[in-house]
Amino acid sequence: MPAVRRDARLGLFAEYGVTDRLTLQLKADWQAGEDAFVDYEGRGPIEIGATWQVFRDDRNALSLYGGYSRAGEGRNADYAPPGVGEHDWEARLSAGRSLGPRWGMQRSFVEVQAARRLRDGLPDETRIDATAGARFGGGWMALGQAFGGAADGGARWLSLEASVVRDLESWSLQAGWRQTVAGRETPAAHGPVIAIWRRF
Repeated sequence: MPAVRRDARLGLFAEYGVTDRLTLQLKADWQAGEDAFVDYEGRGPIEIGATWQVFRDDRNALSLYGGYSRAGEGRNADYAPPGVGEHDWEARLSAGRSLGPRWGMQRSFVEVQAARRLRDGLPDETRIDATAGARFGGGWMALGQAFGGAADGGARWLSLEASVVRDLESWSLQAGWRQTVAGRETPAAHGPVIAIWRRF
């Protein structure tokens, strides 16, 4: 029987629009967990980066992201022990399309992202993420997301997440569930996702 592992994270994700095309980003989290070999608690990786919107029209958008991450005492990769890893650099290409009203929804969209992450102390990674979303019922949004990736010569993973978002003026509340559906040398994880959004 596989060993039971528990991980909990409290994360922060912030964006600041410097111009109509340039956005700065910050990601950080605090982690705690345990498995058959280790109990841990501490800061996860801190990442700073910038997104440049290359193209945009009424329905389509294309952007490039570049970021730098400094490892922490927590898990810097889900397949690695806590504290393993040093520095990361990431380049990411994102393409999105607005689909307009569909299937009784007010507005809908899709987005696909492809990234290459160069890592110091861990294998380099290729990642592909996808999101589909739709607004409905005045202040509600449904999201479906897929997060996939492969570490060079090692771990593979694919996780799916479904969630709903409720807008409350300048605040939004998100609740959902994420689950690993395929992988190799990576945990078969599942659990709730809860987020609070604030627009300034």
